[in-house]
Amino acid sequence: MAKTTIRVRQTGSAIRRPKDQRATLVGLGLNKIGRERELEDTPSVRGMIAKVSHMVEIVEE
Repeated sequence: MAKTTIRVRQTGSAIRRPKDQRATLVGLGLNKIGRERELEDTPSVRGMIAKVSHMVEIVEE
């Protein structure tokens, strides 16, 4: 079975955000606006995306 992936793009700045939200962005591999990462679709990654949903978007391919 192939592992599913999701592509995530950072759309908002981490400036003036709590440390835990900044750390979540770094954990996702994002730290600059416009940067994209392709991540494995797991519950933990989905939870991280939900935590910073106001700063990221899921890109449809």
